[in-house]
Amino acid sequence: MRPLFHPAIDEVTVEGILHALADPVRLTLYAELAASTCSRSCSSLVGVSDKTVPKSTLSQHFRVLREAGLIRSERRGVEMQNSSRCAEIEQRFPGLIPAILAARGAHRRADAPRARTGRRKQAVRKVS
Repeated sequence: MRPLFHPAIDEVTVEGILHALADPVRLTLYAELAASTCSRSCSSLVGVSDKTVPKSTLSQHFRVLREAGLIRSERRGVEMQNSSRCAEIEQRFPGLIPAILAARGAHRRADAPRARTGRRKQAVRKVS
């Protein structure tokens, strides 16, 4: 089995982090890992996205996060355990990850009222 690539913290770049987190699914995966106090298996994160993500696509998302230096992955049997490298990234780029996650939270809160309104309109149309 091929060893997993994890960049040294001094090789991690802001551009790489922003590129990795530009995808909404990867941002959601990373937010879940950052909020976890322990490592998480890939299969425990299958349902974090609003849409169904095939396992092969999920593996690619984890690879991008790992190669950007955002997560550390370790094989344990047939499972891959993933953990966030938040503490290391915070030392290299103070405030970057909390700012990205705060912006994600603000964006989700701003979208929530529109999503609820859209659902009510659909429900009214179905009844009519």
